[in-house]
Amino acid sequence: MEDTQQEVLDIFTRTKALLRGHFVLRSGLHSGHFFQCAQVCQNMAAVTRLTELLLPRLRGLEFDTILAPAMGGLVIGQEVARQTDKRYIFAEKVNDSLELRRGFKFAPGERMLVVEDVVTRGGRVNEALNIIKTMGGNAVGVAMLVDRSAGSSRFDVPAISLLELSFPTYEADALPPELAAIPVPKPGS
Repeated sequence: MEDTQQEVLDIFTRTKALLRGHFVLRSGLHSGHFFQCAQVCQNMAAVTRLTELLLPRLRGLEFDTILAPAMGGLVIGQEVARQTDKRYIFAEKVNDSLELRRGFKFAPGERMLVVEDVVTRGGRVNEALNIIKTMGGNAVGVAMLVDRSAGSSRFDVPAISLLELSFPTYEADALPPELAAIPVPKPGS
């Protein structure tokens, strides 16, 4: 594991943002590992450092505005915008789908970067990309702290992550016995 990935993993571990047990991910899959980014995002020094580590990977991406899917991308999206001095907006859940609200708009062709905390299958990121496309914006990339798919989630734009790994995930009817024996908490997603 490269030094940057190890530092990111250490930050998640130190802030108790990487949980072990039995979890149902937003994707509906079950896992023995869960990234509760709200834990790392309550520590602004950690958020600042994670963003400092992410920004060099974004070199070459020209963007005007950050779009973050709520809830996960809110804090890291805002910090990326702060450190790059770019505009920041977010999409929020309405009836379990993302929408722009609060008067947020962007110009046709405006260069947009989607920023998310953790991606497993990429559902919320794809919703954000669809908002950009539907409203005539220009999605230039996706930046994320953690890519749980180890690079297998695909988007129509470049995707950049700080930590790329894959913990096993399981359908509800295919749980290994050791995972099935653990109660499922609801830590929030």
